[in-house]
Amino acid sequence: MKPATPNQLFARTLLCVAMALSSSVALAGVTDQEILDDAKSTDQVVTNGLGLQGQRYSTLEALNSDNVQQLRPVWALSFGGEKQRGQQAQPLVKDGVMYVTGSYSRVFAVDARTGKKLWQYDARLPDGIMPCCDVINRGVALYDDLVIFGTLDAKLVALNKDTGKVVWRKTVADYKAGYSISAAPLVVKGKLITGVAGGEFGVVGKIEAYNPKNGELLWSRPTVEGHMGYVYKDGKKVENGISGGEAGKTWPGDLWKTGGAAPWLGGYYDPDTDTLLIGTGNPSPWNSHLRPGDNLYSSSRLALNPEDGSIKWHFQTTPHDGWDFDGVNELVSFDYKDGGKTVKAAATADRNGFFYVLDRTNGKFIRGFPFVDTVTWAKGLDKEGRPIYDDAKRPGAPGADGKHGSSVFVAPSFLGGKNWMPMAYSQDTGLFYVPSNEWGMDMWNENIAYKKGAAYLGAGFTIKPLNEDYIGVLRAIDPKSGKEVWRYKNYAPLWGGVLATKGNLVFTGNPEGFLMAFDAKTGKKLYEFNTGSGVIGSPITWEMDGEQYVSVLSGWGGAVPLWGGEVAKRIKDLNQGGMLWTFKLPKAETVAKR
Repeated sequence: MKPATPNQLFARTLLCVAMALSSSVALAGVTDQEILDDAKSTDQVVTNGLGLQGQRYSTLEALNSDNVQQLRPVWALSFGGEKQRGQQAQPLVKDGVMYVTGSYSRVFAVDARTGKKLWQYDARLPDGIMPCCDVINRGVALYDDLVIFGTLDAKLVALNKDTGKVVWRKTVADYKAGYSISAAPLVVKGKLITGVAGGEFGVVGKIEAYNPKNGELLWSRPTVEGHMGYVYKDGKKVENGISGGEAGKTWPGDLWKTGGAAPWLGGYYDPDTDTLLIGTGNPSPWNSHLRPGDNLYSSSRLALNPEDGSIKWHFQTTPHDGWDFDGVNELVSFDYKDGGKTVKAAATADRNGFFYVLDRTNGKFIRGFPFVDTVTWAKGLDKEGRPIYDDAKRPGAPGADGKHGSSVFVAPSFLGGKNWMPMAYSQDTGLFYVPSNEWGMDMWNENIAYKKGAAYLGAGFTIKPLNEDYIGVLRAIDPKSGKEVWRYKNYAPLWGGVLATKGNLVFTGNPEGFLMAFDAKTGKKLYEFNTGSGVIGSPITWEMDGEQYVSVLSGWGGAVPLWGGEVAKRIKDLNQGGMLWTFKLPKAETVAKR
């Protein structure tokens, strides 16, 4: 063998350097800029919501309403074991690797091209966890070389993205008091943001920021009026103002100390106003006669300064909530034109049955309207967006003799006109695509006293369908007019998220097991595929190797089978499961449309 010449050695060196650089780029961690740009990127998905504002809109259009019939499955991964229910997460994709959570606080890294499992992490959960609404998890956050998620025993765990090994673990709250975490964390400006769940156990809701690299607590903001917020500097705890200014202004006695208002769904971020937008859950207990007043900041949307967690503004959708109408549903930022002027708005479809459009710069009410067919608890909204109550539809106070209060029939049910499942906004049609449900409930109040770690409801209920042939309704809603442009009816309740694309498509799934695609303008169903179990996760789409892919989790579970009342009869035969499905439009179809 002849020795290499100097030129050959130099060429080999350049090749090695190029390969090393290529490898380092391919394995690079997620940056703050990539997070900010996620709504515009097409070759990866690195945020929950396909962008920090949560529009769940993709600019990809190779897959469209003309060729979606050619969409076909390319691989499926089973989550295995006995933990086959409640798959409610949205996957993330970075450099050809998919990261997704499964039920029971598990994380999977998967080769996005083949479906091969690269690693799996299973949290070691204690026996005493108390999630109210199944063993679900809604996803991870990616930052640098870390995969970060919350657990059912109220911890944050950061894993190495390449190995799945634990880098750091942090206890956020006491699971023995009823706290848990099920939402995907949010990374904003180098800070890891999380909320907590547990409103059914009399917890005190809070939103907190951590250093994503080491788990160090940076600030904490309680979401119940009267509790002190803190920032942490150089390891020292510094007071940062009481939420609401003082205790007891909108709460009677000491009930603010166990007030609930858990921000259990997490939130989004609006870069235009540098604002975290996060919703809060029900006040505790459900029995509203025990806590006269507005009960701030329960059943509200909060706008927070991401630097220190201070509250910029709030909007309370259900003051003095007596029906468990949590205000956690996503507040999605969007712009629209009004007389030539750009309005910086944000929209939410609330559990209480009303759709709200707010000015996201200050939280002022712009407009609101019912988005479900039947709303009985309120007669409408006033000019400030405050509900006009029908007092006859508030469950009666229980008697001193221990008998429960008078029962009333109310619509929507406490599971909401829309629950956790995220809607999508199309930048092309200007419409929101809202997964909703038509149901009501018989509800009554009972006497209750707080006990740490015990259910703290003070109410009973039975959920009932409002129609014989459907409960779920996917709606296309114009936020400027309040008009419903089209609807798709589904026999079982809808419980999965929605995705909109520039290809004139809207994707969602149903408990019957189908991933479905609709024409975004007309609502015509163009595609369906049976995944074998109910789809209650949130679909994503991205481009890889010149082809457009779609992924979604399949695995029936969540709150409906646990709290379903008479509705349970419609879903009792649905199969549980745990599968990650990935589809693509074949390259020939992609090329043909370009």
